[in-house]
Amino acid sequence: MRNYFNYFTETEERFQKRRGSLLLLSTLDWALIETWREAGVPLEAVLRGIDAAFDKYEARQQRGRMRRINGLAWCAQAVMEAAEEVREAAAGTSAEALAAATETGFERERIAAHLESAVAAFEASEIAPEATAATATRLRELAAEVRAEAAAPLDAESLERTLTVLEEKLLAALTAAVPEELLVSLKEQAARELAPYRSRMGAVQLRQVERQFVQKRLLVHYNLPRLSLFYMSQQ
Repeated sequence: MRNYFNYFTETEERFQKRRGSLLLLSTLDWALIETWREAGVPLEAVLRGIDAAFDKYEARQQRGRMRRINGLAWCAQAVMEAAEEVREAAAGTSAEALAAATETGFERERIAAHLESAVAAFEASEIAPEATAATATRLRELAAEVRAEAAAPLDAESLERTLTVLEEKLLAALTAAVPEELLVSLKEQAARELAPYRSRMGAVQLRQVERQFVQKRLLVHYNLPRLSLFYMSQQ
């Protein structure tokens, strides 16, 4: 069973391997991966879908000249088809894998350090000050709890849910506080980057990826970190 926390890196590595180059994934690509993860698409389905998309592409390429695949969204349709094939068999494995990841390296000290690093960034932020201050306070409390309960098994899945809720609340406040022009600009950028792939993605998936794209770019714009343990340093 693959490490739950390798969802992003394994997806990136499989795409790069099949493409045959170390093309860096774009913000759009990362938003798409996060959309799959949040939708519960098993990693097995993502990897299988990438392989299927490239297999089909390579078969067509032999019959004529085709443009090189430059984005993960090219594989979106194949990933969703693979997800349907494996969803029933994969039911419940995410929670089990997360627990396994907790036992194999996601130590309490590293988690606490991840939370405290985010605290510093939120305390330095000037955008949405009430929301960022409240987030910093809660993260400091969570870091203290992680360290204080060293003798008990760490429920990383519950902590991840808490961090997800905190980030969702923060993003709602951030979206309400930022200039309208910035949001319009980010949505226009998302639309441009998604344009080549609209025929390969459903309407719901397109909206989800656009939302993820805008949220990720907002956080980058204001130098604010992601809270999920998926973004914790591997060092």
